[in-house]
Amino acid sequence: MIPYLLRRVAGAVLVLFVLSIVVYAMFYAVPGDPAKLACGPRCNPEQLAQVRDQLRLDDPLPVRYWHFLQGLFVGQDFSTGTSVLHCDAPCFGLSYQNDQQVTELISQRLPVTASLALGAMVLWLLLGVGTGLLSALRRGGITERVLTWFTLAGTATPVFIIGLLLLMVFCAQLRWLPFPSYVPLTENPEQWAWNMLLPWTALALIESAKYARLTRSSLLETLADDHIRTFRAYGVSERAIVGRHALRGALPPVIALTALDLGSLFGSAMLTETLFGLPGLGQLLVHSVRTIDLPVVVAVVLVTGAAVVIANIVADLLYAATDRRVTLT
Repeated sequence: MIPYLLRRVAGAVLVLFVLSIVVYAMFYAVPGDPAKLACGPRCNPEQLAQVRDQLRLDDPLPVRYWHFLQGLFVGQDFSTGTSVLHCDAPCFGLSYQNDQQVTELISQRLPVTASLALGAMVLWLLLGVGTGLLSALRRGGITERVLTWFTLAGTATPVFIIGLLLLMVFCAQLRWLPFPSYVPLTENPEQWAWNMLLPWTALALIESAKYARLTRSSLLETLADDHIRTFRAYGVSERAIVGRHALRGALPPVIALTALDLGSLFGSAMLTETLFGLPGLGQLLVHSVRTIDLPVVVAVVLVTGAAVVIANIVADLLYAATDRRVTLT
């Protein structure tokens, strides 16, 4: 286990290093003057030169990237004209819009996106795996047909349609739930859960459809294996066969898909966060792209990439834990 983890961590570091080079070059090597973006439209030549000196934009791109890496590992100093501002590691630089440290902006928004992603993941796994299990066990009946139509409808419906319907029904008409307004978990766990319930449900209904289809097909394939027929021949109960053996063998594909979805959700939650007014990384990325705030855009892309890499490492470990045929080499 330890050698495997060390190899995966080393591979993850290499992947993130290559990703940082590609992302940094993609955004900072494009035509345009970042100094004008940081200084604003009313910036005079003297102010523009000062900003260019503060951001070290006169240095070659490889030198600027080296300073960027230094900021990630040891921190970085920025001149504000009258004083020197130190940015602790990991430092992604300063926002062009308000000179605030990008790390602070991300640390303020990351708990919101993490709450949305993790809560929705729990719901979509419960709904998806449960629906797929029931559909596989009721194969050929009316239950399977109803669940199949449900999964098809969930796959085809955009998240903003479901989100709007949930808001109109449960907030505007029935008034069972408040209009979502993010409350930190540490301040009031009950209000945090109530305000996140609708965003969780909207995402879970969309995502659970493909998990139901994947669970059903994987479980049917596992139930047709030779060892399952052997258990039945020895008189093992169907409940024990499904719960202890078949379902465990059907879970690895679900785990792999969960890792991919959970990692990508950190960067693709823009629509859900905007619809429900959640101040997460998605909204931060949209605002930064609109205002061409390059340090924030680069930081959010790298954080999202790190989330995908970490989620895949965890998925491999869970894959081996659920499937005894898998060995970590």
